[in-house]
Amino acid sequence: MNLIASVDADWGIGYQGQLLCHIPEDMRWFKEHTTGKVVVMGRATLESLPGGRPLPQRVNIVLTADNNFFAPGCTVVRSPEQLLEELERYASDDIYVIGGASVYALLMPYCHYAYITKVEQRFPADRHLANLDQQPGWSLVSVSEEHQHEGLSYRFCRYQNDLSPEE
Repeated sequence: MNLIASVDADWGIGYQGQLLCHIPEDMRWFKEHTTGKVVVMGRATLESLPGGRPLPQRVNIVLTADNNFFAPGCTVVRSPEQLLEELERYASDDIYVIGGASVYALLMPYCHYAYITKVEQRFPADRHLANLDQQPGWSLVSVSEEHQHEGLSYRFCRYQNDLSPEE
């Protein structure tokens, strides 16, 4: 299983239900990794997507405790146990956890790789991802050259979790 996120210098991922910044190349990186794959998210993340609709050309799985929530084009699961059972239907390499913070925290131990866009700036953030540089078992295995967009410096990073279950 994989995790994909864009973080600021303090590992912030969102503020008031929105991404901290919009970098076109990061959006392309996200699309390149997840198209044709399975994306796993919480209800609020789905609602933050354009039009609150599922991402095209992907299997969209949404975790929510709200028994009244339904989303056309998505598989909705109601518990972590049901989510893990649903994910067994797919190849682990094809699964990408895309947020939010509680879904990242829940599934991080199961993820073997994390694809992180690290933005060097700090933003007001009310949601964070655990700092993988400080998490036991996680190591940085590749880093791109520095990129720039409208004054923002960022790098594409890949982390590996040596403590995750075998693929």
